[in-house]
Amino acid sequence: MHGRGRRAAGTAVVLAAAVTMACGGAGAHPTATVQAPDSADQLLIGFSHYLTSDGVRRSQVEADTAYFFESTQLTSLRRLKAVFYDKNGVESSRLTADSASYRWQDGSMNAAGHVSLVAPDGRRLTTSTLRFDQPTNTISTDQHFVLDRGSEHLEGDGFRADPDFRNVAVSRPRGVAADTLLLPGQ
Repeated sequence: MHGRGRRAAGTAVVLAAAVTMACGGAGAHPTATVQAPDSADQLLIGFSHYLTSDGVRRSQVEADTAYFFESTQLTSLRRLKAVFYDKNGVESSRLTADSASYRWQDGSMNAAGHVSLVAPDGRRLTTSTLRFDQPTNTISTDQHFVLDRGSEHLEGDGFRADPDFRNVAVSRPRGVAADTLLLPGQ
């Protein structure tokens, strides 16, 4: 063997001996399995969950797939359908989205992909992303959105509002409200 070949063969023998000693010895063995940070602690197919508060139904969430991550207290949902109820248990809106993430700590949710939020009165909001911030009780997006109700049509480059759309701040609004043209900035 040449010098390089002898070194490679010697290295292989040393590595094989180290592996044999580590695996076959009576030394300490790991007591726990380390989980990859991006792998779910639980995976549920056909997920359905009802949330109540003081005996009153607050939401119903269904998803094709739910991934639960305990270390970050996050649930990742795929093909989401959710129904939200007001404080009296009356339906206030229905949400559909390709995916969503739900934070256990504060009840906030981020929905993404073909997001549609429909209210019983016929209002329909569509956008690519929608955030619900539980602590401030607001919904928002920084993406283009469309809000339709009857003959009213509003578009913008983002908004922040209460869930009932009583207090709304819109970025670059445009559209028609009650047969009146909304100019940018109104």
